[in-house]
Amino acid sequence: MKYNSVFDIIGPVMVGPSSSHTAGAARIGLAAKNLFGSDIRWARIHLYGSFAKTYQGHGTDMALVGGLLGFDTDDPRMRNALEIAKRQGLQVTFIEDSAKTNHPNTARLIVGNDEGSLELVGVSIGGGKVEICELNGFELRLSGNHPAILIMHNDRYGAIASVTKILAKNELNIGHMEVNRKDVGKEALMVIETDENVSDDIMEELQQADHIIRISKIVS
Repeated sequence: MKYNSVFDIIGPVMVGPSSSHTAGAARIGLAAKNLFGSDIRWARIHLYGSFAKTYQGHGTDMALVGGLLGFDTDDPRMRNALEIAKRQGLQVTFIEDSAKTNHPNTARLIVGNDEGSLELVGVSIGGGKVEICELNGFELRLSGNHPAILIMHNDRYGAIASVTKILAKNELNIGHMEVNRKDVGKEALMVIETDENVSDDIMEELQQADHIIRISKIVS
């Protein structure tokens, strides 16, 4: 594994005890909150492998819920996240799932409110780093550690070009980009990691691009 700095080895500033089981879990929860884009009223969280076996002892349940509440890894409120969620009316169900996964620290979050829902699969890969590998049935590779925009669009000629043209005009550099579709001519998902956060003005401009259905973002 390649480390870019000492902080990649010792992990992020966080409420412990474990960078994989708490900091990583918090970032998975926070990614789900950011991508859902509105208040989450309920959550069903499937835990796999090591997460399923040790989630209460290692604070994974606390961290996932803290992320859903918008808490960062070092937020002192993290320790009381379960109680805070209960007071705010956020109903959370944890499910110890025995299905096999590619990584032992895997969680599937299904979150929503009266207006809609979102399903996300995240993996805590160590040192507080995470990967989002599935979103609403689309496979993807999203680190969650860099600013990113996720764009649901119709699988049509010119959709990608219309987005990259807007980013280039606003001098936003693309660090990673991928496109996935379920079938030809159906809905597709564009995932773009950028070197800096995308402003709300640019997000509004992107929403008006050709063939765009909806967009969301993750800020760093």
